[in-house]
Amino acid sequence: MKKAFTLPTCKTCQRIFDDLQPEQLGCDVIDIKAEGISAEDLDAMKAHAGSYEALFSRRAMKFRSMGLADKTLTEQDYRTLILDEYTFLKRPVFLTDAGVTAGSAKAQVAAARDLLS
Repeated sequence: MKKAFTLPTCKTCQRIFDDLQPEQLGCDVIDIKAEGISAEDLDAMKAHAGSYEALFSRRAMKFRSMGLADKTLTEQDYRTLILDEYTFLKRPVFLTDAGVTAGSAKAQVAAARDLLS
């Protein structure tokens, strides 16, 4: 299993996809806005990442507008928020049987390259 979770309108995701070319490496590309994130996929991501918080984007515009910056969130809160609102998932996410990478930092892109090859 190789899956790539992205938001096609995200310029950063587009740049990373142009570099890594996950489609050519056999990845199923999932548009998280159109298709959403399944609980099964999110739980598989968490199994590799260690926590839902590691997959959660605090940079999402809704993070502050919903007042979440002032709250203490539990793992269940992170899970629910990601499933309810796609913008809370760090992106892009590359999920394989061997592991997961989430985010656009250079180290994460390098890890994704290793994971997909």
